[in-house]
Amino acid sequence: MSHDEIVATLRKKYERVSAVLDERGRRVWAAAEAEALGYGGQTLVAKATGLSRMTLYAERSSHVEKQGATEALDRIRKAGGGRKKLIEREPALRAALEGLVEPTTRGDPDNPLRWTCLSTRQLAAALEQQGYRIGRQTVATLLEEMGYSLQGNQKTKEGASHPDRDAQFHFIHDRVEDFQRRGQPVVSVDTKKKALVGDFKNGGREWRPQGDPEPVRVYDFMDKTLGKVSPYGVYDPAANVGWVSVGVDHDTAEFAVETLRRWWEKMGCTRYPGATELLVTADGGGSNGARVRLWKVALQRLADLTGLRISVCHFPPGTSQWNKIEHRMFSHISMNWRGKPLISHEVIVNLIAATTTRTGLRIAAEIDTNVYPKGIQVTDEELETIHIERADFHGEWNYTIRPST
Repeated sequence: MSHDEIVATLRKKYERVSAVLDERGRRVWAAAEAEALGYGGQTLVAKATGLSRMTLYAERSSHVEKQGATEALDRIRKAGGGRKKLIEREPALRAALEGLVEPTTRGDPDNPLRWTCLSTRQLAAALEQQGYRIGRQTVATLLEEMGYSLQGNQKTKEGASHPDRDAQFHFIHDRVEDFQRRGQPVVSVDTKKKALVGDFKNGGREWRPQGDPEPVRVYDFMDKTLGKVSPYGVYDPAANVGWVSVGVDHDTAEFAVETLRRWWEKMGCTRYPGATELLVTADGGGSNGARVRLWKVALQRLADLTGLRISVCHFPPGTSQWNKIEHRMFSHISMNWRGKPLISHEVIVNLIAATTTRTGLRIAAEIDTNVYPKGIQVTDEELETIHIERADFHGEWNYTIRPST
């Protein structure tokens, strides 16, 4: 039985007997339990009951020394007897502790759940320098009573936003509504975080027989044979369907546009047989970034191949979380493969394709084994051959590439 299980059992027993025992009886019972547990018993019982280890030690010593003295066993402490709590003997202690914590307190001061980045040992040492005799456990107890708790960081700050951020959102919204009203396809694109292929730990948990976790490697050193994969997705919010190409090479603009081509040939052209235009909403950076020349060159090839006028609207800097593919498709893929080692390309494709939701999300996926070299340079002359029409509002974010013929 683990220590946590022992503590839980002792706590249940203590709750049962404390209601019928007086103070002396509770101490005797706790000391007996600690003695029965042997080495470390006092610590476990103290944790379960809230009694001090020194109280248990003194009770045990008193029982050994006065085993024959029945009058000692009959004695019950008078109400209000015994040593007072430190906080009662030192009324200013709470204010002193608050003074140490407050300069480094994070969050809203009025929030009942506050936390400090100082350790209890550091706080105890600082209080001792002020003349208080206090241990780290007492500091921890006082902090809990004062409404503090240990917490991690939470990403909430986005930094300075672009002055036209809201206006760009309105522009994208109007464009999407216009395309959908005319029956033209609208898709959201992005790359999911690269994933190691092999028997590596994957975050999350899944149901398995008790005591039989999936064995994985201790260290996440990339398997040179299997490598990594870059899942690039295309999501159609109107149909609630998506396409994912699992790339085994670099995440480049050519890979991104090749994924768009596969989506169009496998899904898009069937659903939108009369389409003449395509609207793509994308992040402002990455392989489909607004400043990436190769992205526009590759889109020109796709426009020539499909005959579609391809319009692109980029999200403003620092707003990628609003891209629909993030919270309507990629998040569900992550939940579906949580706790499962991605041991092969086939497993990854199957896990992505098996992702569904109650709202009817369906995803198709396949491996893209093509090679996409990095560092391809696009000259000014090549850029001038692109048939691009830039919008009056932020033409660097909003543009249309029409077919050459």
